[in-house]
Amino acid sequence: MTLRHLLLPFVAISLLSTAQAEDFTPEPGFISLFNGKDLSGWCFREKTKKDNPNPGAILAKFDGQTEAKDAGRYFAKDGILTVSFPTEADKLTGQFYTVQEFPKNFILKMQFRASVNADSGIFIRKPQLQCRDYLVAGPDAYKTLKNYKAQDWNQIEVTVKDGVALCTCNGEVLEAALALPATGPIGVEGDRGQMEYRHIQIKELP
Repeated sequence: MTLRHLLLPFVAISLLSTAQAEDFTPEPGFISLFNGKDLSGWCFREKTKKDNPNPGAILAKFDGQTEAKDAGRYFAKDGILTVSFPTEADKLTGQFYTVQEFPKNFILKMQFRASVNADSGIFIRKPQLQCRDYLVAGPDAYKTLKNYKAQDWNQIEVTVKDGVALCTCNGEVLEAALALPATGPIGVEGDRGQMEYRHIQIKELP
């Protein structure tokens, strides 16, 4: 068997991954917050207290880069934003935000896939929506979700109207009325295990 024949399966897999990464197109009226190839438009921000509505000053941007590190590690590859949290940093949390802030009403959609017992979160302007391997990691109110698919892709949808967010997972309500500040970015968190995000898109509403 020639080297060319040995390499063909790897080439095919590579081409398939690239095709999958390029397949996603935002829904009509939506814009993508993650291009699937690198971390353009994302940043680290200065951490502020939870009761402070200020999301924090931008500390570092990652335009054109495929990897960013703080307490957590963030990678862009094949259409997926991977949040990996090392076990040696289990008492810390990492947070990763969009550079852009969103003062208007909006709908945010994104898909996530959690490793077993993974713990992450989605920041909406600044407040956090728990995003985890819900049936194992909880919280208790989320352990009864009927539509959650363990270690598979799940859909988060957040509708923000007049400073309040309705948050669902695969159509089931996670938070019916999450109070939000007047503006802020979208973010994700690393806390435990590995979380993958994709198809991150947002649509401004009147």
